Amino acid sequence: MGTILIVDDMRTIREQYTYDIKRKTDFEVLSAANGRDALAMLAEEAQIDVVILDLEMPVMSGLDMLEVLSREGPRDVPVIVYTAAGNFSKCVRAIQLGAYNFFDKDEVNIDALIRNIENAISHRNLLMENQALRRAAGSGSALIGNSRNFRELRQHIEKVAAVPSNVLISGESGTGKELVAREIHRLSSRAKGPFVAVNCAAIPENLVESELFGFEKGAFTGANRTTRGKFEIARGGTLFLDEIGDMPLAIQAKLLRVLQESEITRLGGEGRVIKIDVRVIAATHRDLERESAAGRFRQDLYYRICTHIIAVPPLRERIEDVEPLAAYFVAETCKRFGMPPKQLPPDTINALKMYDWRKNNVRELENIVERMIIQSDGPAVLPEHIPADILPREAAPDLEDGKSFQELKQQAEKQILIRYLEAHDWHITNTARALGIANHSNLLKMMRRLEIKRPEE
Repeated sequence: MGTILIVDDMRTIREQYTYDIKRKTDFEVLSAANGRDALAMLAEEAQIDVVILDLEMPVMSGLDMLEVLSREGPRDVPVIVYTAAGNFSKCVRAIQLGAYNFFDKDEVNIDALIRNIENAISHRNLLMENQALRRAAGSGSALIGNSRNFRELRQHIEKVAAVPSNVLISGESGTGKELVAREIHRLSSRAKGPFVAVNCAAIPENLVESELFGFEKGAFTGANRTTRGKFEIARGGTLFLDEIGDMPLAIQAKLLRVLQESEITRLGGEGRVIKIDVRVIAATHRDLERESAAGRFRQDLYYRICTHIIAVPPLRERIEDVEPLAAYFVAETCKRFGMPPKQLPPDTINALKMYDWRKNNVRELENIVERMIIQSDGPAVLPEHIPADILPREAAPDLEDGKSFQELKQQAEKQILIRYLEAHDWHITNTARALGIANHSNLLKMMRRLEIKRPEE
């Protein structure tokens, strides 16, 4: 699927190409009679995948159009040009201006043209993927992690960022849904535009409409001046609607119309329509499909925003990422507090990995790291600095039995290891991986040191 724009001053040729392409493919086909109209369509259409361009037109020729595109147009739209027999110098000039390919107007073969179109789209997609990867490799990303689940999340983000569709991000509280939305924006063609975030759960119900769509002066008591809403502020960029599942039903209906029509009306605007150019990314911790079935969320709005769904895994499902995240939070917190950098020993990392992380995920880890840094006086953040309330209950030893700190520490370690071994059916390699231990031999050494034996032994 895709959209093709045919630009030719001769209506019969436009109609013939349209008929042939539609007969043999699922492409949508648009047409323009000259380069000027084609540029306007490229500026207005959400997505045109390939342009088929006649170089010889009386009103803004194909070459003139290519020159405009090379200076200020969308550089990711491939252009296939054609001209009369013998005018290969124009074709060469077109290639220099960025055209993808050319063919002879008098010898066009529709099957060959369709193959050219498909190849051009594949080439464009590959370029966009490479650009996204280069941008990601160039840092600037706030997403941190090395686990398999995290790598899969990054791949999904990069693919979705390259297309202009709406996105729904699902995940538990504290998993980093806004960071995912910002990363999609950063890697998208809208990266130079604004990123505007709105927490739908934090706005009083009677203010949601004016917050999103704006209001005219005098629209209500206290409206002393005309104010743009978030949709207008985000023009050319991305609007992030966080916790959209908490949006009132009445506002959901108005949001649906905005997404369908790409236009808004300010409160008190007396029907004055304002066109918008915004990509909407929504997020929720709720199951919107279930909410729709229960009548608490509009089903038509759900289908409108869930063109692409990105599920952000909770921290307990990517426990290997505790180490790089904790190290990042330690460095950032020390910098914020004006402290010398502190170290995170392996024992501290392993103890943090023992926690269940079912409350606020990455956000909770950040808060806990800050509490640990406040408690630590030396150059390292040690296991004893971990707040007692996050330790696994079965790992919390009796502090009144007269044991030394080392004995208590070994007792806690032993209980933690046994719990993880039991959870993984005493499979050494899987348990080592879950604990973030480099290899299974290190786990076996720890088991011998702590006198842990398999049940059959």
